[in-house]
Amino acid sequence: MLKDALTYEHINPEAVGNHRRVLVSELSGLSNLLYKAKEFNIDVNKYGTETRKIIKQIKELENQGFQFEGADASLELFLRKAFGQYEDFFQLKNLKIILEKNEGDEITSEAVIKLLAGDQVFHTAAEGDGPVNALDNSLRKALTEVYPEISEMHLTDYKVRVLNGTEGTAARVRVLIDSADSLETWSTVGVSENIIEASWQALVDSVNYMLMKRQLKGAEEK
Repeated sequence: MLKDALTYEHINPEAVGNHRRVLVSELSGLSNLLYKAKEFNIDVNKYGTETRKIIKQIKELENQGFQFEGADASLELFLRKAFGQYEDFFQLKNLKIILEKNEGDEITSEAVIKLLAGDQVFHTAAEGDGPVNALDNSLRKALTEVYPEISEMHLTDYKVRVLNGTEGTAARVRVLIDSADSLETWSTVGVSENIIEASWQALVDSVNYMLMKRQLKGAEEK
């Protein structure tokens, strides 16, 4: 594919309104990673030991339940971090989820977040229809002052899959989140035995991806 796409494709996908998509999974090799890095405009050393180490890390994450072939945004963030071409936009200091239910009443959810963005510490709380919605609302509330552009993004889909059902309620889960703004759509993934932790991973990737794309776009326009 890298040398000559016609050795694999009988027709150029753009000729029929489609596009080429190379996946990265536990079966991927060096060529897949190099193709995705080029697609993301990430500068890598083609034959470096670091590149092969990153492939090994991806395989280990896939074996844990991560599915990067369905979450390109999380994959791009992972690669940029691995190759030292990314800095976090915020850091979590503390997170608390409060659920309350009385007999005969609906359950209420509140998320309290303390995080560092730049040199500022933000401590906010927000309610939601459920713990994940409260988490999303609290995160946005904490970051809006520093990154007002996140008000332009919204979640379009939220999917949970149990990975090892034999463990019952202690099973590991994979959370996939689809997000969108006025420019594009993207997907992120999180995996954990705790559904809140998995959701947090996917939410953080979703916000960081959007902020990173806006940052790169701004740098290109200068």
